[in-house]
Amino acid sequence: MDSLRLGESPLSLAQLVDVARRARPVELSRPAAKRIRQARELIERWVADGRRVYGITTGFGALADVAITSEQVRKLQRNVLLSHAAGVGEPFPAEVVRGAMLLRLQDACLGRSGLSLEVVQRIVDFLNLGVVPVVPSKGSVGASGDLAPLAHMFLPLMGEGEVAYRGKKLPAAQMLKELGMKPLEPGPGEGLALINGTQVMTAMGALAAWDALQLARTADVACAMSLEVLLGTRTEFDPRIHKARPHPGQALSAQNMLRITAGSEIISSHKDCSRIQDAYTLRCSPQVHGASRDAVSYVIKVVETEMNSSTNNPLVFPETGDYLLGGNFHGQPVALAMDFLAIGVSELANISERRIERLVNPHLSGLPAFLIQEGGLNSGFMIAQYTAAALVSENKVLAHPASVDSIPTSANKEDHVSMGSIAARKAREVLRNSQQVLAIELLCAAQALDLFTDMRAGQGTQAAYRVIRQKIPHMGEDRFLSKDMQDAQQLIESGEILLAVEEVLGCLD
Repeated sequence: MDSLRLGESPLSLAQLVDVARRARPVELSRPAAKRIRQARELIERWVADGRRVYGITTGFGALADVAITSEQVRKLQRNVLLSHAAGVGEPFPAEVVRGAMLLRLQDACLGRSGLSLEVVQRIVDFLNLGVVPVVPSKGSVGASGDLAPLAHMFLPLMGEGEVAYRGKKLPAAQMLKELGMKPLEPGPGEGLALINGTQVMTAMGALAAWDALQLARTADVACAMSLEVLLGTRTEFDPRIHKARPHPGQALSAQNMLRITAGSEIISSHKDCSRIQDAYTLRCSPQVHGASRDAVSYVIKVVETEMNSSTNNPLVFPETGDYLLGGNFHGQPVALAMDFLAIGVSELANISERRIERLVNPHLSGLPAFLIQEGGLNSGFMIAQYTAAALVSENKVLAHPASVDSIPTSANKEDHVSMGSIAARKAREVLRNSQQVLAIELLCAAQALDLFTDMRAGQGTQAAYRVIRQKIPHMGEDRFLSKDMQDAQQLIESGEILLAVEEVLGCLD
């Protein structure tokens, strides 16, 4: 995989995913290196001149009025990393840490942070070598940025803290020794520049938004499968309906489901039946899925803006030889977007669970109870629906917005905070729950489709069905169901189901 050159153009969501999940290497572009040097030279000049600059020759937060002598400026930066590394909880997954490291690099490449080229290059080296700092997941209030997790993330530059490297966890000092690297001592302003930003919440948000877009398309596949076996109609996908109410996501979902069900003999077989309208979970699926898609689109726009922003304080402006104090580290834009994402994704699971109920309930489906032969002796998918119900109920709790909360910190100097990191963690949990609910729907729909042996399903439906059956066989009698559910969730997370459908139909919208 070719290297991603940082600082030449805006960073995209797909590029972040490549680096975070697929270990794409990165390198600094010449324009980025020039901007980094110019900002660093300006800071060093201010220190030499004895200029009073927040976080460089003063304390932090409520201690901003405390002057720091020239002899203490380096110790100040070391201390801020040590003292702010106060996180707790399970460590973030490697993909989140790698994503945040990339975003910290992207910020530095804009030339507003004042980090030295040596420190920035060391972060590049860590990424390319697969060094993943151990970063506790709890402790950020989202202003002044993600202080605690970022402090943990960059302690290893100094040989402090822990890292995961080559499949094992070890002290950072040992890792540096194995790599033949010397610990770095942050220069004036560098400790603060490393931790004052929104990179952790934004990395979580970017990865969640990427997965949510894939999940929204997969939800269209699951719904189309359920509609076929529940003997629904394609009428609700007619483009004229959606042109009359032109929300973008609604039209895209309807178009997807129209394509997925194209050529279905199952649907054609009952076109003259007496049913007037389908239930809302089928008939209104483009409207519900579409609203969630529009929410995801909004989140992607916010996240990509944040990925390419300078979120330090102070911000350095070499072109004018000045710095400005502001609040770009405040995570409110990301916090609100993450809360919206959690709500949007939870609705994909809500409507999916109701379709699951229709599939397993013989009074609603006309199919065998719980989609199993010899009901009573076998329970089939009965408890799978319980699990889906539990997950959507959990999502309803998690979808309560974190951003409406605020607790003053730093002796009331930082008297409004975003809780953006909490919002992003919740959104990721909602996403995982929703993947599992849709996995259950796909399992149920595939089980029901096994009954339609003499009629061909839609082109997209058949493609999804084949992928599921290659991994998970038909359930003729009760078996260990949790394994099937995990396997189906993996097919969603890996994108295998979506890829199979798109190989037949072309890219879904």
